[in-house]
Amino acid sequence: MKIGTKFIHAGVEPDPSTGAIMTPIYQTSTYVQEAPAQHKGYEYARSQNPTRTALEKAYAEIENGKFGLAFSSGVAATDTVMKLLQPGDEVIAANDMYGGTYRQFSKIWEKFGIKFHYVNMGDANNISQYVNSNTKLIWTETPTNPLMNIVDIAAVAAIAKKHNIILCVDNTFATPYLQNPLDLGADIVMHSATKYLGGHSDVIQGALMMNDVDLREKLYFIQKSCGAVPGPMDCFLVLRGIKTLHIRMQRHSENGEKIANHLRKHPKVGKVYWCGFEDHPNYDIAKKQMRGFGGMMSFTLKDDSVDEAKRVLSSTKLFALAESLGGVESLINHPASMTHASIPREERIKNGLTDSLIRLSVGIEDADDLIEDLNQAIG
Repeated sequence: MKIGTKFIHAGVEPDPSTGAIMTPIYQTSTYVQEAPAQHKGYEYARSQNPTRTALEKAYAEIENGKFGLAFSSGVAATDTVMKLLQPGDEVIAANDMYGGTYRQFSKIWEKFGIKFHYVNMGDANNISQYVNSNTKLIWTETPTNPLMNIVDIAAVAAIAKKHNIILCVDNTFATPYLQNPLDLGADIVMHSATKYLGGHSDVIQGALMMNDVDLREKLYFIQKSCGAVPGPMDCFLVLRGIKTLHIRMQRHSENGEKIANHLRKHPKVGKVYWCGFEDHPNYDIAKKQMRGFGGMMSFTLKDDSVDEAKRVLSSTKLFALAESLGGVESLINHPASMTHASIPREERIKNGLTDSLIRLSVGIEDADDLIEDLNQAIG
């Protein structure tokens, strides 16, 4: 089945009672049982909900996995993966990643005795020196947020499998349209479904996809026990969003390429971070493991002035200054004070995330209008 057809039909079947082509929103907290422990597969909505079941089937299908789990947010999904660990366990994590993930790791899980090593995974060989008998999880993103670094998933997966370590890949930026980490050897794929999977800036949700049944059961038990579940309306919205994911990602990618190349030629722009440039450090890996390069990018101004960057951030008219990404509308963001503010400044600077960095989530508007907006804002 071709990818566009799969996205439209994933997880969805006509409602057996009415023939409704869209999955109903089962707005219920509990289910009537015929006799004690005799039910129709649903007991209590924290454990199961038919709308959520359809979405979780869709999650599995779009990532070429066997199982999917839907969560109340991306960080809730991350939290559930972390609860597989015990005090004394160690995690090797990417040194360039979403600030909320770093915040959870450093402010929450370190207090429970989990040790983290933050590693530049642009070269997978950097990982091996941190592997020991306590290493239980490797956590990475690719492309990374916000510097668009590329990690060789297959190479990292080989290291993880050699040492019996779980590999979780945050695939939020690429989406299943551009990249499928399970096919490359990852054990778990995580998404902030708030972003491209929902696609319309109207829902908060997270997702995990995997192939191993034991891993699925452990994660589901944690989710059911701790309650990080989405409501049926949120599940309905993401189901609807997935149906147009391929069309939206095509346009995000087309617009992203045009804007990245335009910014690179702009006389007032310094460095542009976009993984589709042929001189990107890991371009060959990106080209191998991705089907396109998406609409996420970051850039600095040539004078590298923080004040000038803030002026630009406040001057756009179509690019809205806001947290988040992946919606149909274009967003502009200042990582140092917004999405990555929880990372200590010295850590950010060491990893290349400067105070003047500007991040763009390029939407699906007309690219010429977006370019004109950036031109007037940059000056």
